Amino acid sequence: MSDQLTLSAETRDRAGKGASRELRRQNRVPAVIYGNKQEPELIHVEEKALVKLLMTGHFSNSVVEIELGGKKQITIPKDVAFHPVSDRPTHVDFLRIVKGAKVDVEVPVMFINEGASPGLKRGGVLNIVRHELELICENDKIPDDIQIDVAGFDIGDSIHISHVKLPKGSESKITDRDFTIATIVAPSALKSTDGDTTVEGEAAA
Repeated sequence: MSDQLTLSAETRDRAGKGASRELRRQNRVPAVIYGNKQEPELIHVEEKALVKLLMTGHFSNSVVEIELGGKKQITIPKDVAFHPVSDRPTHVDFLRIVKGAKVDVEVPVMFINEGASPGLKRGGVLNIVRHELELICENDKIPDDIQIDVAGFDIGDSIHISHVKLPKGSESKITDRDFTIATIVAPSALKSTDGDTTVEGEAAA
């Protein structure tokens, strides 16, 4: 599980583009905390501190403790907007959560034991259909990633969610089909990244 992250914030009195631009000139990032049947709170955070958390690589699926006005609020990031040219963060949405609550998160997948896959050993290519899984997790048990064992998979095989053992406290958000996560294909069958990556198993679902 990712470590809990912390971030100091201050209340902002005004919304709107003009007020947000002024904050960004001061190297602050406008943000909002909402949810848990409470009124949204307009806040701003230090850009440098936010970027540091973003650089951890697991900001989007971590619990973030926001220190605001001497009080601490437990949240999870729901959306980060970036400048289209500079790629600087321009706005963040945080969702309040309570201890023990379940949250929707997207967790990256990692593939292991590639050397034990007959298909990959014979020159096949791992064609990843989903780089992240949509999970419902207990907020204190959010995994950093989901490891998927490809041992035994051959060319032409598909890896579905039913092949994956999810950690305790996590379940797939998609429950109406056994969706495809990856396939092992022959190099000549690998589709263009610009084309349709839907595979037979996904289409059938």
